[in-house]
Amino acid sequence: MICQECNERPATLHFTKVVNGEKSEVHLCERCAYEKGEMSLFNGSAGFSINDLLGGLLNGANAFTQSSHNPVAHKEELRCPKCHMVYQQFVEIGRFGCAECYSTFRNHLGPVLRRLHSGNLVHTGKIPKKAGGNMKLKKRIEELKARLQELIQQEEFEDAAGIRDEIRALEKEMNANRDHQEGGEGI
Repeated sequence: MICQECNERPATLHFTKVVNGEKSEVHLCERCAYEKGEMSLFNGSAGFSINDLLGGLLNGANAFTQSSHNPVAHKEELRCPKCHMVYQQFVEIGRFGCAECYSTFRNHLGPVLRRLHSGNLVHTGKIPKKAGGNMKLKKRIEELKARLQELIQQEEFEDAAGIRDEIRALEKEMNANRDHQEGGEGI
């Protein structure tokens, strides 16, 4: 996405503003956000970047795991075996040195990801309102089909039959929704 202000640089800051009940989305590059005064929303300094935001989240996560200022409690610093980046470098820079860093620092990223994704370790995204009903049904059907296969392998055929019937009912509901949406668009 390109910056809405300069139409040149990639937009790295995305704001949702609500003014007098009117909701608007603004997509800006860091330079335009600073020039428009949007950076004051964060800390008011010119040195803010997305890397600073990530670094702040990482430092916040470490505040709970580090021991007190005891110099004897010094532990060996975690280092990526491939690119030799240490965790503190990642915190300062805000990005990894190589793909192996994801595995190396995996245990330190959990608290940060939970904070970014409202308590989840995986970002699931948003479902558009128009297609949301069928997408949820489709996901549920996929889950039930996987469960059905497990039950068949375990030779629990009575439970499998119940799951099969539930899948059929959901598929019928999904088809009815689809027919309703297609019929309603011509109005």
